[in-house]
Amino acid sequence: MTCCEGWTSCNGFSLLFLLILGIVLNAIPLILNFVDEGKVFHNPISCFEWWFPGIIGAGVMVIPATTMSLAARKRACCNNRTGMFLSSLLNVITVIGAVYCMLVSILALSEGPLICNSQENSTFNCEFSFKNLSDIDPDSFNLQWFFSESCVAPPDFDNLTINGVTASDWRKHTLNFDSEENKHRVIHFSVFLGLLLVGILELLFGLSQMAIGFLGCLCGVTKRRSRIV
Repeated sequence: MTCCEGWTSCNGFSLLFLLILGIVLNAIPLILNFVDEGKVFHNPISCFEWWFPGIIGAGVMVIPATTMSLAARKRACCNNRTGMFLSSLLNVITVIGAVYCMLVSILALSEGPLICNSQENSTFNCEFSFKNLSDIDPDSFNLQWFFSESCVAPPDFDNLTINGVTASDWRKHTLNFDSEENKHRVIHFSVFLGLLLVGILELLFGLSQMAIGFLGCLCGVTKRRSRIV
């Protein structure tokens, strides 16, 4: 096995792990919402898990390249120039899916969960559109909804004291599941930060495989042996 085939095989296992992780992360808020509410799309944590960045972007769109790359281990599909070129070509889909996953994750981290934007968790603005992805404002990406004391704080929160706990100390007690707001914030932050990292890694692996596949197509690979040891 040449270095091209070896790297392709390594990419396959890495992408397989990442696509499973992306699907699991995307499914977490969907499952928790169904367990809590007993209904689908009722009082969701946010709109963005329903855009399926992990299931479609980091999952389904990565399957063709992953399958092709794993075939390199058995020297079945990637043992010739055509196979390496096809492997490189399929990773274009991986890159597109990874970018989609990253954009949705960035937008989700920028906006925060629905409970931070509406007391009723309205799904009125949950309709997917590519315009939403293109309207990401870098200045709004400050995670204030997560790092502030409360994203649904009362108007006079700065001077508020509850059981001797002032606003400056409130943050110490917020990152837990003792309220619906805290649970939604922690789940939303954890899920989409994880999906952002998955998207970045898939993008890097996809780009590297495109380069390796193109190199293998130009330089060639080892000839297939008559007997596989």
